[in-house]
Amino acid sequence: MRTSVLILLTSTLALSACQSRVNPVNWFGNDRADAVITDSNPLIPEETDAGRSFFAQEQAVAFVGLPISKVTNLEVHTVTEGQLVVAVGVSAVHGTHDARLVARGPAENGVLTLDFMAIPPADPITGGSDLTREITAASVLTDQQTAGVRTIRVAASGNTLERRAR
Repeated sequence: MRTSVLILLTSTLALSACQSRVNPVNWFGNDRADAVITDSNPLIPEETDAGRSFFAQEQAVAFVGLPISKVTNLEVHTVTEGQLVVAVGVSAVHGTHDARLVARGPAENGVLTLDFMAIPPADPITGGSDLTREITAASVLTDQQTAGVRTIRVAASGNTLERRAR
């Protein structure tokens, strides 16, 4: 019994040392890895037949949203990038999506006006409470965009809300 256990332990120890530094065969550097040299960087995606990368973004399409009915809440927070503007509003119909705060243009007299726009659904459904038609949009304005701005105004088709820029 002792000899069989001793033989089993010895063979296990000998076989486990095959891939380690303890194995004398590996002491002289016989296990070399060959470097594969390629002409292209594997981190850059390859181009498709059209000459563009598979991951390339499509051309920017103009936003075709419409103003929502009313703005119910407006918050302005300071973040590392600049100002975070969060607006909550109520749409006239259910299913309004892709809400955005779109700048009307440059700030005038220290007031930056953002239009609360969203895309209405193809088959609109009216009715329901305001909570079921509520939609939120947020936008980060950089310090360059808010230079000289004292007030941020968000406009909907029915009303506008203003907050001081921080």
